[in-house]
Amino acid sequence: MREHAFTVTLDEPWGEGIVAFDAGSELDIDVRLESVHEGILVSGTADGEYTGVCGRCLTDIARPVEVEFQELFAYPGEEETDFEVQDDHVDLETLVRDAAVLSLPFQPVCQPDCPGLDPITGERLTESAGTEQAAPIDPRWSALQQITDQDGTTGRRAAEKEES
Repeated sequence: MREHAFTVTLDEPWGEGIVAFDAGSELDIDVRLESVHEGILVSGTADGEYTGVCGRCLTDIARPVEVEFQELFAYPGEEETDFEVQDDHVDLETLVRDAAVLSLPFQPVCQPDCPGLDPITGERLTESAGTEQAAPIDPRWSALQQITDQDGTTGRRAAEKEES
């Protein structure tokens, strides 16, 4: 059994979509190699930081990510496997790349309750400042708006219901 810890600088970006590991970013890898009857069992973790944009408001984000991986690198033989020991070495790039890219969020957000963009203006919505925007009234129901607004009777009716 052997344990190794090293840092790898990415030559090319890992990932497609709105978040990815950029070229030049670093991954810290801790790996444990164990000899087993069928081959070499590789277990470890990879720590890095992905960058991209929020899926709701399109602001830049960068978040740390830690991914665990484990795979058996089989000795060459008659059976075909995905990962094989080649010349007493194991190539971790494909294993770490697959684990890291699959750990990226599909719809990343800058914060869990990100309000997104205003559908009318396209500007980023901010937290409510105590004023609630009225929803636009459907033109099919606008005639009912006139009935409830006559002479301010809506407020009096609500007060009468509370008293009874």
